[in-house]
Amino acid sequence: MNGKTLRIRYQLLALLMALAMLPAISMAQATMDTTFVVKDMRVEGLQRISEGTVFNYLPINIGDTVDAIRIAEAIRSLYGQSLFDDIEMRRDGDTLLIVVRERPSIESFKIDGNKDIKTEDLMDSLRNVGLARGRTFDRSVLDNVEMFLREQYYDRGKYGVQVTSTVRDGPNNTVRVSIDVKEGERAKIRQVNIVGNLSFDEDEIRDRFTLDTANWLSWIRQDDRYAKEALEGDLEILRSFYMDRGYADFKIDSTQVAISPNKKDIFVTINVSEGDVYTISDVKIVGDMVIPEIFLRGLIFAQPGSVFNQYLLTQSSEAMQFRLGAEGYANAQIEPVPELNEETKEASVTFYVNPHDRVYVRNINFSGINQVDDEVLRREVRQMEGSYLSNSLMDRTKILLQRLPYIEAGVDYRTTPVPGSPDLVDIDIDLEYRMPGQFSGGVGYSESQKLMLNGSIVHTNFAGSGNRVALQLNSGRFSKLYSISYTDPYRTLDGVRRTLSVNFRDITQFTSASSDFSTTSAGATIDYGYPITEFQALSFGVTFQHSELISSTNSTQQAQDWVANNGNQFIEDIGNGVVFFGTEFDTLELNLGWSYDSRDRTIFATRGTRQQVFLSVAMPGSDVEYYQARYNFTKYFPISRRWVVRVNTELGIGEAMGTTTAVPPYKQFYGGGPQSVRGYKESYLGPRDSFGRPYGGNVLVAGQLELIIPLPDKFASQARASIFYDIGNVFNTGEVAFTDKLGSPIEYKPAFDELRSSVGIAVQWMAPLGLFRFSYAYPLNGYAGNDRYYGDELERFQFSIGQAF
Repeated sequence: MNGKTLRIRYQLLALLMALAMLPAISMAQATMDTTFVVKDMRVEGLQRISEGTVFNYLPINIGDTVDAIRIAEAIRSLYGQSLFDDIEMRRDGDTLLIVVRERPSIESFKIDGNKDIKTEDLMDSLRNVGLARGRTFDRSVLDNVEMFLREQYYDRGKYGVQVTSTVRDGPNNTVRVSIDVKEGERAKIRQVNIVGNLSFDEDEIRDRFTLDTANWLSWIRQDDRYAKEALEGDLEILRSFYMDRGYADFKIDSTQVAISPNKKDIFVTINVSEGDVYTISDVKIVGDMVIPEIFLRGLIFAQPGSVFNQYLLTQSSEAMQFRLGAEGYANAQIEPVPELNEETKEASVTFYVNPHDRVYVRNINFSGINQVDDEVLRREVRQMEGSYLSNSLMDRTKILLQRLPYIEAGVDYRTTPVPGSPDLVDIDIDLEYRMPGQFSGGVGYSESQKLMLNGSIVHTNFAGSGNRVALQLNSGRFSKLYSISYTDPYRTLDGVRRTLSVNFRDITQFTSASSDFSTTSAGATIDYGYPITEFQALSFGVTFQHSELISSTNSTQQAQDWVANNGNQFIEDIGNGVVFFGTEFDTLELNLGWSYDSRDRTIFATRGTRQQVFLSVAMPGSDVEYYQARYNFTKYFPISRRWVVRVNTELGIGEAMGTTTAVPPYKQFYGGGPQSVRGYKESYLGPRDSFGRPYGGNVLVAGQLELIIPLPDKFASQARASIFYDIGNVFNTGEVAFTDKLGSPIEYKPAFDELRSSVGIAVQWMAPLGLFRFSYAYPLNGYAGNDRYYGDELERFQFSIGQAF
């Protein structure tokens, strides 16, 4: 609803009120045809309104001399308060008698049937215009509201909307008001025509339009549903399409939108004049140069001799604004103005620079969140109070805040000028709290494991401190795992991170082949992270681990070999001819790492890169010596405004050192599954032990290529869908001896043709219990196996719940 429409409505309303007052004014003139001095006043007909309210708005006092003109003015003044349906003034001797009929008050008000517009938003708007419980009822306001609602739905493409209001009388001069909305179906676009396009095909022009005719993705994108705002946006896209290709004098002559008689179909016609292609003849910069012109000129992407391109001019302007903003000129304005020479088809471009005054920050405030200590948020802020406002520092602050696992993506801020100080602003940062962790638990029973208990808690904002606490408990007859860790991301003011963790694991494996193999280990870790730049950090720490591995003649050959050749061996005879062979050993691991992270957020990132290198070495003097190195590379490539490509690579290698024959079994890499090569059963890629079970390998190669599918904005921060291609496998360099089904030696050394691959579609959903992953994959080169060699275990649909923090 524009300002002109509102003015027309108010003028009509004023006219109606004036016409309504004529009978009362005439009555006043008829009943008081003489002038008199008011010695008393009396009001009749009041129910809810006090006499004092009437006297307050009445421009007549006791002792005033009144005549017909004064009476008319008084009636007009009382009508202007919108409190009465009828007003009459009479003379009773020297007393002025005011007889009124009050407008009813609203006893109740409700609105039903609205889906596109939230009831809360409507109620707030209607309360502001006086349509709310307890307010005085005004029929004209209700009529305006009906018209306003229809226009709102028209703008959303619902031309068949029906808005019906009902007013029922209640006791004590009250009314019950209800509005019933039947939204109907949104009109769908049946045809879009562009008339006058001579140089480009219509399909090419409309490729980036928001509005489109029905297609196979319309049920998700809903791009075949008409909306006025979407059409205006598409007209801007059309204008940009031509002006980015040199058509500097392009014009949209007219736009027609036709609606079918049943109000369900829309036909759009856009008439254009393409104009001619222009080249840039000259580029100038004029204005107040608060920084050297050479720096600004280096940010201009459109150069003389090139084809006119409005996008490059806009990008140049934004780049210069950003450069000035980094120096504190937050209100800088850069306007590129082209001067067209229609004869030579050339454009001379002038950038007008107006930096305005440098702006300083007085206060930085946070709103929308109270579950986090203020200092926890402020340590992520790179903009300092008291210094000049830098947009580059604020952009970095936004990224750091929305990378916190307990802050929703979409952090935004606004600057508010300080009254009386034109060079000072306050910064208000809007935040939204999200679930700070994951909580799960369960109780189960099976014949083999008996009673099983499991539970886990991950809280990334423990007691509002921003510290991370993780607790895991799994307990069964043959499997027990307990672990706890505590991470302080800002152990020092410089951002040094510290993680403390302890764990205990006791796993006994029994299979149908009566394979016995037990692993018991307990350890503790202390790890520090030190930032070296805004995007890079080093980490170092130590882990002490005490482990005990037990096998028997029923264990796999690989388990027996490792126990017999590593650590401190022992034999345990439990009687009845049952003998277990075991080894125990202590290791002190040195952990080193380097990371680089420029992603815009940690969960569902859309741009940026993350690289990680980790090296773990069992230091000399440990009972078992080995090293393990891992490298991870992830990059997000925006290929359009909403489509993103994700590339992920993971490499790993581990080898024994000294007299140790192989990396411990629990240190092996595994491949296949939801977080590796999808479509293959989890952990089943690579070497198999003598019973055909996955043993893991000491070399890992894995990669994922994903095309991230745009989702509606209301789902984008909580879910992600993608089309993927996965490739990878795990290998063994010869540290462990393996056999095929027939008992003959077999090797699993790295080879390109042994990499497994798959394609498919995946969906991820961020839920309170964790990150739910669903995928359906088609393996491209899975090996079926035969009588001698083990085949790949395929699993096309896979589901997992993993930690996202």
